Amino acid sequence: MLMVYNSLTRKKEEFRPLEDNIVKMYVCGPTVYDYCHIGHARSFIAFDTIRRYLEFKGYKVIYVQNFTDIDDKMIKRAKQENKEVFELAEYFINAYFEDTTPLNLKRADYYPRATSMIPEMIEIIKVLIEKGFAYEIDGNVYFDVMKFPDYGKLAGINIEEHEAQRRCKFIDYEKKHDKDFALWKKKKEGEPSWWSPWGYGRPGWHIECSAMSIKYLGEQIDIHGGGNDLIFPHHQNEIAQSEAFSGKKPFVKYWLHNGFVNINSEKMSKSLGNFITIREALQKYPAEALRFLLVSTHYRKPIDFSEAQINTAIRTLNKFYQALDFLEQFEFIIEQIKDISIRNNLTEVEKTLLEQVENEFIEAMDNDFDTHNAIAAIMKLIKYINGKMGNPENFSHQFIKNSFKLILKLTEVLGLFENYRNPSKNRQNLHKLIQYLISLRTEYRKNKEFDLADKIRDVIKEIGYTIKDFKNFSLYQKLN
Repeated sequence: MLMVYNSLTRKKEEFRPLEDNIVKMYVCGPTVYDYCHIGHARSFIAFDTIRRYLEFKGYKVIYVQNFTDIDDKMIKRAKQENKEVFELAEYFINAYFEDTTPLNLKRADYYPRATSMIPEMIEIIKVLIEKGFAYEIDGNVYFDVMKFPDYGKLAGINIEEHEAQRRCKFIDYEKKHDKDFALWKKKKEGEPSWWSPWGYGRPGWHIECSAMSIKYLGEQIDIHGGGNDLIFPHHQNEIAQSEAFSGKKPFVKYWLHNGFVNINSEKMSKSLGNFITIREALQKYPAEALRFLLVSTHYRKPIDFSEAQINTAIRTLNKFYQALDFLEQFEFIIEQIKDISIRNNLTEVEKTLLEQVENEFIEAMDNDFDTHNAIAAIMKLIKYINGKMGNPENFSHQFIKNSFKLILKLTEVLGLFENYRNPSKNRQNLHKLIQYLISLRTEYRKNKEFDLADKIRDVIKEIGYTIKDFKNFSLYQKLN
């Protein structure tokens, strides 16, 4: 049974989608005024992994991730760069795909841009005004939070108490209440604008996601995801305007939020000088190590990003590579060399281990997508293989096959080891080259031409591998 932590109810709940076998999932994407940072990467990877596991469970997932391509930050950056806002957006949307492709994110079904949804936003705002939930002042349109009794339920805010405190301060606003938020902003000089019934202007930030979600997924969805920083005001405001528009239909069944990324135990921010973009991280570290680090902690918990942590991730990945390389090539050896004395059928120990690993992986992921313990389950199999590969003839042939398939099956949920799952031509050619060099070295050794055999060994070492010799065959593995 899959249990998910719902930020709205603040407890774990059994996951039951609104429609059988279909999950409608919306995840807040970036505001495209700059390169995405590793905090973005954490969110992208967390929800990509959640999507993958839902598909692993047999659900069809309709996945939407937006691009906010018009807001105050966009306008400010465009002016600094002496560019049009739309030109800036196009550049950074392209940069998003360049930077995230190495992280092996599955493509969303839809990537709507805010500026493509202006007519839909205007229609929603018109309905909100007609229903009395919104009001217009001098070309600006605001949502009246006091007309929505449940306002604050996601963020745990009592709006009536807050409003009472505000009135005591005798603060005067253009808005009726200080928590009222903009649905439509009156045009300012030099800003992009669109026509509306309230004059030329542009949409507020929050209305964008409601319009895009309703357009592609309908008035009610299963999962809405994003970082903890979006709970208030963004997601809270989405609930208010969406449910007011639809007639109080629950907008989202399960709200999921990921934790932050800290840098060397400090909050990541430009002011502290510890702001790291995805492309900067990828220039220093392997993409798979970056993904592994970001997926190795439960998605709701904070992650500390540091040189030590990334190096730990690399060392752990090397254990996976060692086991996968061994399984892949040992299967090849078994097929090529007929006189290897190896059992075919699984032993009870091997069978129990494989079943235990898969069951523990599923149990962890069913517990609110606990990737940390899911990885720990796979590591039991990795350690078993690496601990016994010094005497590979003790493995059964069926264990070699089943282990390789199981590791790739489970790690596909985590978005890892795609090169083993779909080996490229370069990888296949490398595999054939090393096998050819090993066979050549074997002939030299049989003929007692040890100098030539040693030269072949050195060539293989230069490629990045070392050789382990057995009675009837040799295996290679990556150098650490």
